[in-house]
Amino acid sequence: MLKSTVAPPSIRLLALDIDGTLLNSQFTISDIDLSALRRAYTTGIEIALVTGRRHDFALPIAQQLGFDLWLISSNGAITRSLAGETFYRDLLPAQVCRELCQAMLEFRGNTVLTFDKPGKGSIVLENMNELENSIRRWLEKNLQYIDFVVPVEDALVTDPVQAMFCGPISRMHEALAALENCHLAEEITVLRTEYPLRDLSIVDVLNKGCSKGHALERWAAFRGIPREQVMAIGDNYNDIEMLAFAGYPVIMGNASEELRGRGWTVTRSNDQNGVAAALEPVLARAGVER
Repeated sequence: MLKSTVAPPSIRLLALDIDGTLLNSQFTISDIDLSALRRAYTTGIEIALVTGRRHDFALPIAQQLGFDLWLISSNGAITRSLAGETFYRDLLPAQVCRELCQAMLEFRGNTVLTFDKPGKGSIVLENMNELENSIRRWLEKNLQYIDFVVPVEDALVTDPVQAMFCGPISRMHEALAALENCHLAEEITVLRTEYPLRDLSIVDVLNKGCSKGHALERWAAFRGIPREQVMAIGDNYNDIEMLAFAGYPVIMGNASEELRGRGWTVTRSNDQNGVAAALEPVLARAGVER
């Protein structure tokens, strides 16, 4: 059941996170959640997937939904349709990224760069030695996109989408501290995602002012939808800006502790059809039958 004292407003746009939200712990979309999303779409609610995944890695998930939508990927850096039409790109300047790599030499083995290009070379790292244990599944699924470049800065012939630091949570807390004290702190956005059960943390470094929240605000303005009619559902630290922008923010039952203390509506977990539960009052208001 939803835990909230806030009545659901009339929703025109749903911003939906993927990992830990739309996907359950088996990395699949439940039939109940899928049915609820399709019913929402038939009422005229626009749905946007807003994810830390790269566009190409998020695309197969979006295609499973069976209706047209837009993808806000790489934590807000790219906004693109399923058909490949680009609305906005917010790239990290190559020179800033080059300086970042030098400033974070201690974490060279945890460094991954991503680029907005098809195929091999859209993900660049020096080696897998320090990454393999913590993100083996992700590496295996993305192997066709990975290129190895030593030093990794040599790949910066164009602006990247972002830099990422990946590894165990304790190690990434050290990276976060280093980034906070870095001379580039005013020129970048640092976002984190944590999965305690997998002891995995991903620290994303994006262009200044780039986040899921900024991208959602830009898209809502373009669509002429006021924030009061925007619903957002998320579970992790990188969803905070998106949830803060939305007029009707909902967090998953499996959400990070930091999100739970903000007074936002709490739905069931991603293994208990939390997305469908969050949509129930919205669909009831719209008079949609199960």
